Amino acid sequence: MGSHRAIRTPVLNGPAGWNAILPPAAPRARLEGQAGCDVAIVGGGFAGLSAARRLHQIDPSLDVVILEASRIAEGGTGRNSGFMIDLPHELTSSDYAGSGDSHDRQLTALNRHAIDFAAQAVAEYAIPEGWFQRAGKINAAASAPGLAANESYARHLRDLGEAHEMLDAQAMREITGTGYYQGGLYTPGTAMIQPAGYVRGFAAGLERAGVRIHEDSPVTRIESNAQGWRLETAQGSVQAQRVVMANNGHLESFGFKRGRLMHIMLNACMTEELSPEALRALGGHECWGATPADPMGTTVRRIGPAQGGNRIVIRQGGYYRPNMQTSAGDLSRLVEHMRRKFDARFPMLKGLRFEYCWSGHLCLSRNGVSVMRELEPGLFAACVDNGLGTTRSTLTGIGAAEMLCGRSSTITAFFTAEAEPSRLPPHPFDTIGANAYMRWKEWQSRLE
Repeated sequence: MGSHRAIRTPVLNGPAGWNAILPPAAPRARLEGQAGCDVAIVGGGFAGLSAARRLHQIDPSLDVVILEASRIAEGGTGRNSGFMIDLPHELTSSDYAGSGDSHDRQLTALNRHAIDFAAQAVAEYAIPEGWFQRAGKINAAASAPGLAANESYARHLRDLGEAHEMLDAQAMREITGTGYYQGGLYTPGTAMIQPAGYVRGFAAGLERAGVRIHEDSPVTRIESNAQGWRLETAQGSVQAQRVVMANNGHLESFGFKRGRLMHIMLNACMTEELSPEALRALGGHECWGATPADPMGTTVRRIGPAQGGNRIVIRQGGYYRPNMQTSAGDLSRLVEHMRRKFDARFPMLKGLRFEYCWSGHLCLSRNGVSVMRELEPGLFAACVDNGLGTTRSTLTGIGAAEMLCGRSSTITAFFTAEAEPSRLPPHPFDTIGANAYMRWKEWQSRLE
């Protein structure tokens, strides 16, 4: 009999800005007392919601319960930048290229399957179009090394036969409104989402289909028994025949893959709504998204009224935290850093107030693998998204649901063929080494 007690529950600093700019949503009930179901899902983010939808597609008679530690769209799901990327996007690479043409073609096909799955959910659940747009994205370059990284990635895309367009400084200025960038690499396949709106609409659609969702119900213990698995929260319990762990890095909190998962805390800021005067001063397109040419650089996104107002989101500055927690001091330090990055990019908006600032959590493995497999009989994982929460978590959620139902697919084949996450150096050497490496890489990419 397996018993796993959580040694921690999620802790994040600052509000989830993407959720804060939307109209308030009515809270869902906490889990109280005893309940039963066919399948319990731990986590109501991209992976958990996608698993629930795929389960319902395969067998609509399944009774599914989702247990979310906070509120839908308040956890990690509402704290990412909203890029649902189709192409290779390896964060440990110097230019995002993956581990070979064959692997990258396979992964690109799977990523597009995830994006199509999301698009189908948008249509099925009547999610507003502004919350999911197939707009593409730009790798923005602000220096000679950045331009070289884009050229390198463009060569890789040519080898893969993938569409892309090189943008010069003038084109970048016409799109972004700023002269900061020297060039860009546009790829058309990325879907840009309002992450909080998307998951809120997704969750509401699942509820209409019969899925039960409990918020503010962090699971503190899971234990196998003759009937399957019993999941405990502070105020209740669920008896389930099978379980999907869709809680990303917090899989390790339950004792799985200890010493193998890297926990990186990222931070982001969202401006107040731009005034008509600020919009005129800025110019450029109403909506665009730019990832840095160097993966360790600064991500910038401009959104419009359909996403929650005319605002700019900037994300930069990560640090390794094996305890998966941030502090107010950490966030404050990074906000000052992002202030300088923002003002350098948008001097015409210098000093524009950041209305929301927050921290978020990435979980990576050293060898870039996810954990999508059966951990114990009846206990499945859809975890470790390697910084690609929107697309990779959608895929692992789909795959875990298919595996739970005894289905085989290209998704289950891909993830079950992956190796185990590589072991990390012992603590504190893991923390010292990871943070030193990130500081060095950030310095190298300081202009990006």
